[in-house]
Amino acid sequence: MVMVWTAGLVQAGTKSKASTPKESDATYRNDFPAYVIYDRQGNRVTYSQMVQALSEADVCLFGEQHNDPISHWLELSLVKSFHALKGEWLVVGAEMWETDNQLLMDEMLIQKLVDGASYTESSKLWPNFTTDYKPILQYVKSQGLPFVCTNIPRRYARLVYKKGIEYLDSLSAQAKSYLPPLPVHFDLSQPVYAKMASVFPTDEEFERQQREGKTSRGPMQGSKPSNLVKAQAIKDATMAYFILQHLTPGQFFFHFNGEFHSANHTSICYYLDYYRPGVRYKTVSVCRTKDCMHFDPETDNRADFNILIPDDMAVTYIASPF
Repeated sequence: MVMVWTAGLVQAGTKSKASTPKESDATYRNDFPAYVIYDRQGNRVTYSQMVQALSEADVCLFGEQHNDPISHWLELSLVKSFHALKGEWLVVGAEMWETDNQLLMDEMLIQKLVDGASYTESSKLWPNFTTDYKPILQYVKSQGLPFVCTNIPRRYARLVYKKGIEYLDSLSAQAKSYLPPLPVHFDLSQPVYAKMASVFPTDEEFERQQREGKTSRGPMQGSKPSNLVKAQAIKDATMAYFILQHLTPGQFFFHFNGEFHSANHTSICYYLDYYRPGVRYKTVSVCRTKDCMHFDPETDNRADFNILIPDDMAVTYIASPF
């Protein structure tokens, strides 16, 4: 039995095109919902319909908004629903934990060597861990499920950004175990990376400016533009690689990450295809919008399931402007 949580949802109803809401639309009874789920065709679907479709893949990538309460509530709900469907075959993992944290995670979840308090004291945790991610980890722990730390240690991403990808070759064997196999494959012509690079000068232009003594301003701060893009791409490569390293036949991997990392079936998706062609994955994107009862195929169709939330939704934290 799938565990179902709904907000203005019913279990049965006729799908309708989101662009023309009708009073007869039985999927959503509330005309001011906290969120609305759409499939790729722009049809409104129920939570349970989404769960069933997602569970048919090998990997589900849930693209969250980091400070959105709906994202975090749905992540916990999906963990519970997938657990009801998959049982011990469910594996959970996330961007918010770095690969060098896996030993400590296993010491808590598998070997039972440390308790929750000791784990929290010893871990690198995001500032919103307690409110947004701790409930998920508590559920995983209570059910004896594995949890995989998938993201590259930030010091190595920073090394790529500041000095270049070649500096990873000088790392120790232990440090390299936290990374995908070297040399890491990059295709900066991929649309998501090309778009990121487009706002900066090319490496050639950057080097010319350096020779002419022009000071680099802004986020580059003396680093080659391609390094910035590679520092982003190596996060995607690491997450994809460690998802697959912990995915055996018959298992289902539920992974949550920032929406940018799986939107439009790029980024992590690209590297899933690269490291294991044929792996089946489905994606979810949570996006803010002015009217979540209206689906715009030009801007809202970013995943297999697109969850629209009001753009004035309450947030779990406010990022510092500095």
